[in-house]
Amino acid sequence: MFKKTYLMFATMIATFISTVAAFGQANEYPVHPASDGIHSAAPGQLGFMEAASPIMVETVAFHDMLMWIITIITIFVTAIMIYIFIKFNAKANPVPSKTTHNTMLEIVWTTVPVLILVVIAIPSFRLLYNQDVIPEADVTIKAIGNQWYWSYEYPDHEEIMFDAVMLNEGDEGYEDHPKLLGADEVVVVPVNKVVRVQVTANDVIHAWTIPAFGSKIDAVPGKLNETWFTATKEGTYYGQCSELCGIRHGFMPIIVKVVSQSEYEAWIEEAKVKYASNDAPLLQQFASSQIVSE
Repeated sequence: MFKKTYLMFATMIATFISTVAAFGQANEYPVHPASDGIHSAAPGQLGFMEAASPIMVETVAFHDMLMWIITIITIFVTAIMIYIFIKFNAKANPVPSKTTHNTMLEIVWTTVPVLILVVIAIPSFRLLYNQDVIPEADVTIKAIGNQWYWSYEYPDHEEIMFDAVMLNEGDEGYEDHPKLLGADEVVVVPVNKVVRVQVTANDVIHAWTIPAFGSKIDAVPGKLNETWFTATKEGTYYGQCSELCGIRHGFMPIIVKVVSQSEYEAWIEEAKVKYASNDAPLLQQFASSQIVSE
């Protein structure tokens, strides 16, 4: 028994030391300015990134409320257990009570948890509804997951189709993005507009995720899922595939650039020209896949 206890404590201490060492080693790498907890996660960051959409604001508020509830419950239960250990141990209470029922106590410990669940359920259902019901969209984007890169289409502008492949060290523009989050193409959307994102996949299940927007949805082959966001701050935001989709799962970055309406309209006109020569998108996708696999 004692050997198992000592082994458990030794394992916990070793884990703690290795975690601290790994954290210190990770901080030795140069930090990109975009790794600020707003556009992408900051080194050593705890908690959510700064919200950049109404859905994310609501998500963070719901999370904070749950943290208060969980903290109060944990403190209360811990205090009750300590009181019981002290008050009702064999030494302090040699003659135990033979009480088997307490109607008031049983009503309380049934009613209070139900009330807590109701308090949690109301904002939870509201948040789920707001996430699921997509308002009338100003911009529609289709994201297609591939092993291991993303393809994008703008259905309102059929000629705009492109692949976004992760930049490797030495590629042009690599230093402009946080490590493993750079891509050769970015998704451009206007600020303060409802953006509907249609998501699917060509091979296995992927997941399109932008933490700052509170957007995360699976890309399933043969199925078209939808999500939405309204970016309230201009800037370049980063995400990654959040599904275990294969050996290069961690190398499918997502970049969304939020710009003003005038800049977005100018980009649309440029993109129509830039991607107009893409007469064979499937061949382009195959070529990109070859580059990644090499």
